[in-house]
Amino acid sequence: MRQVIHDFLERSNPQTLRENDRALREVIQHIALLGLWRAGFFEHAAFYGRTALRVVHGLPRFSEDLDFSLLQKEDDFSLRSYLSGLETELSGFGFETEVLANKKQSGAIESAFIKAPARSHLVEVTPSASIAGSVPSNQLLKVRLEIDTDPPEGFSTEARPVLEPIPFSVRIFSLPDLFAGKMHCVFCRQWKSRVKGRDWYDMLWFLKNTVPLHLFHLEQRMRQSGHWSETHALSEDDFLNLYRERTGSVDFSMAAEDVRPFLRDPQELDAWSREFFSALATRFEFM
Repeated sequence: MRQVIHDFLERSNPQTLRENDRALREVIQHIALLGLWRAGFFEHAAFYGRTALRVVHGLPRFSEDLDFSLLQKEDDFSLRSYLSGLETELSGFGFETEVLANKKQSGAIESAFIKAPARSHLVEVTPSASIAGSVPSNQLLKVRLEIDTDPPEGFSTEARPVLEPIPFSVRIFSLPDLFAGKMHCVFCRQWKSRVKGRDWYDMLWFLKNTVPLHLFHLEQRMRQSGHWSETHALSEDDFLNLYRERTGSVDFSMAAEDVRPFLRDPQELDAWSREFFSALATRFEFM
């Protein structure tokens, strides 16, 4: 099992402490998904969000969390029931982890954290003692799992293969519905006084790959969050008006700084400006 992890990290070819940290988190994410698959989790839930895009579709940026949604509301669902199997799976691959469920707050989101000591695992897998030695002994690798237990209507899912650390499959939202979820974040996410440039980066990925946006699912997400209360359905013109309004209010220099630490090639951000994003309004396709 350790050889599997070693090979995974070797292919990642991390060159810095930050890249080593990310590579280890990615390994933990993949093993966590494997553990959830073995436990039958994907019979009830689907993978979505930015990590789903990276793991299944190759989005070229790092993302920290594992986000899921129930396929339909289940009043008796509990994420806790899957955590012991997940911890056993990680242990089988040599990771000393603690998996902790958060106390469920009011609302539909249930969450848990995987925690592992960063220094011990870096010492085991990295060829560079100087990198491993610079990690504080109390530093933890953390991966958060979140599941939406009250999903909005109008999405579809599909089974897709994952090849690391061994071949298995996950159930994931379809790309048009993932795009709808991303645009909900672009339009509606409240993130203190800052702008989450990672959402805009992911939006560019969808446009580059000519993924159509599932407008009905976006409408359902916006109705559920209170951001669309009109009696008529969200139309393409409504969407484009919302997009122009949003691009007019964003500081894209701040957005670029938010996403920069998650990229290997920050030159991808050189073109970011309000004019650049405003001009993309004509690139959206809908279904």
